[in-house]
Amino acid sequence: MNHSLNSEQQRFLLGLARTAIRHHLQTGKTYDIEIEDNNLKEKKGAFVTLKENDTLRGCIGYPLPYKELYKTVIEAAIAAATQDFRFMPLTIEELPEIKIEISVLSIPKPITDISEIQVGKHGIIVSKGLNKGLLLPQVPVEWNWNLETYLRHGCLKAGLDEDEWKKGANIEIFSAQVFSE
Repeated sequence: MNHSLNSEQQRFLLGLARTAIRHHLQTGKTYDIEIEDNNLKEKKGAFVTLKENDTLRGCIGYPLPYKELYKTVIEAAIAAATQDFRFMPLTIEELPEIKIEISVLSIPKPITDISEIQVGKHGIIVSKGLNKGLLLPQVPVEWNWNLETYLRHGCLKAGLDEDEWKKGANIEIFSAQVFSE
């Protein structure tokens, strides 16, 4: 099943992400909610990206569908706010300045040729050995990268040499439904 989320479901998840972050910053606990919507209970991978004045402030998620989507959004939102090692944890004072973006992912699939990658449509996961790096489909568009630059950054994100994509690194692609506040 690959249902796109409608605007009501998107709004609900964005609100849920914000509520989960606020709840966690105030109480230190994970927000808990029961929902009825079966689409949001489907297991899906998702990422939550936080931006402050259009600048990245946190981004964490789960590429694979191991949890119900709404629970993945709650966990990823809290993690993006408090556990992204690139940034100081978010403070409750900052929250009003933060814009939340959610990316709901399709199942990653391996590719055999880089010509299968459509920049702007596909996210990539580059891996070799224990190293793995993921870039969401909107990233190369925001930075105006071509395919080669995108692949180089995927390698760097994985902690590999930037030309490792030419030397046998595994590349998987996925698409994402991306929406923000």
